[in-house]
Amino acid sequence: MTTTPGSPEYLGGPSDGPGNGSGIGPGPGASAHAGDHHPGNDNRKRLIAVGAIVAGGAVVAGGAWAATSFFATGSQPAEALPDSTIGYVSVDLDPSGGQKIEAIRMLKKFPAFTDEINLDAEDDIRERLFEELTKSGECEGLDYAADVEPWLGSRAAMAAVDLGEDEPAPVAVVQVSDAGQAEDGMAALVDACGGGSEDGAGGWVVDGDWMVIGETEEIAQQVVDAKDGGTLASDSAFDRWTGEAGDDGFMTMYVAKAAAQYLDDAAGMGSMLGGMPMDGSQMGDEQVPEELQELIDKFDGAAATVRFDDGAVEVEYAMSNWQEDMTEFMETEAGVDMIGDLPDDTLAAFGFGLKEGWANALLDYVKTSLPEEADTIDEQLAQFEDETGLAFPEDVETLLGEGVTISLGSGIDPDAITNGGPGEIPAGIRIKGDAGEIQAVLDKISDLAGPEAAEFLQVTEGDDYAVIAMQDDYRGKLEASGDLGGSSDYSEVVEADNAQSVMYVNFDADDDWLVRVMGDVGVDDKDVDNLAPLSAFGVSGWVDGDVVHGMLKLTTD
Repeated sequence: MTTTPGSPEYLGGPSDGPGNGSGIGPGPGASAHAGDHHPGNDNRKRLIAVGAIVAGGAVVAGGAWAATSFFATGSQPAEALPDSTIGYVSVDLDPSGGQKIEAIRMLKKFPAFTDEINLDAEDDIRERLFEELTKSGECEGLDYAADVEPWLGSRAAMAAVDLGEDEPAPVAVVQVSDAGQAEDGMAALVDACGGGSEDGAGGWVVDGDWMVIGETEEIAQQVVDAKDGGTLASDSAFDRWTGEAGDDGFMTMYVAKAAAQYLDDAAGMGSMLGGMPMDGSQMGDEQVPEELQELIDKFDGAAATVRFDDGAVEVEYAMSNWQEDMTEFMETEAGVDMIGDLPDDTLAAFGFGLKEGWANALLDYVKTSLPEEADTIDEQLAQFEDETGLAFPEDVETLLGEGVTISLGSGIDPDAITNGGPGEIPAGIRIKGDAGEIQAVLDKISDLAGPEAAEFLQVTEGDDYAVIAMQDDYRGKLEASGDLGGSSDYSEVVEADNAQSVMYVNFDADDDWLVRVMGDVGVDDKDVDNLAPLSAFGVSGWVDGDVVHGMLKLTTD
């Protein structure tokens, strides 16, 4: 899987925004409170922490909020942010009735949710969250009914906005129902929770139906003013990528193309590459290789949506296909078709397909990413081939064939595995390839690994597939064809019409195998009870032209 910018560390990172003294004040229709600010003072970040009560906390606890709220169209935080926003995570606390019913129905199946949270539809989850965030006593004297409820709206977001500085500015956006009361309420939050304006706690701007909270009032005002050039909600890239991520949900995440310039900070790439910045600039005598910079430039955006749907919670994502030279070799349904042919009682499986030439493409990709190491890589491969007798890429492509499935069958017995060893595990591999040629490669590996490994590296031929299994009974099942793809559990969590790679787990199979096994190994009964509602889990991945798609789905009984 490719690494994309937009990690939580990146979105929440500090910003060296401009200091006070610029003379910028609230624009028309906006107001602010923060006093004289000192950006160098660590206390200026405290207002961002206070903002977490109404925004950040909502993002973190989005599942609980959505579980007791309605989803609907309407004003969204993206309307309060400029189109220079490069990272965005929003929580919609006013969804449709269908989402609410699905969320409550699903979450109440788990004893921990009922015991610890026990929320009903009529409860004000914002008040419950407020109580959790303030129960430490640090916000003494603050009253939810008087200071928060009169103005707090139903939607919130955290974002990183490019304001032309070296680093993006982290901000929170909160919907407000009464601008005047929002001003008073936010002032009360700052005073009660520690750090007033005289301490450089931060600043905020109320602009229409939204409050923008920044490290300084000036930064918040800059974000509001930047909307004159266009809002995030009206940005074509934002519309495209959130659309690629499917139907609306209770959480939306977005990473803009412009975020690629911060990739070294976001993904730790700088340290991996000797501290080189990813925007092509130099650090000392080092510079990002042209080929690597080209890959970064290909990143065009990404988005994800979390939603409740038909008794399941699902996460759908889409991102630009910035590694087309590699993904083209995975655009095949061979592995997914193989999973569909597994035994009906399969507990867990992973499958993918590969087109001929993938190993060479992978080698070329590594060399392109590390051009200075290309000659060394060739030398190391030659030495590896001499020492092992294995040929790269020929033997590797033979070993994986056109597609592979790794699966776990029914009949797991912890005691038998403990006493009998790996041979008691009903696990196996099926490969779409020539069994004899695959065995020849495994024989080379057996010579290196020794006789103990050799017994588990024996290939037999089944219906169209080469089979490797640890347990004889399970080998027989894999040699025959099954119809896992036709089962309802599988179809409910796997996007079979689109998928090119799949991971699947059936928690109900083999007498609720996960609950049974966890109980057998001594896991606490309360924890086991919270596993019982799980039904099935699936991860589907596919490439459609210049977009990489994925879907994670979890169902309950």
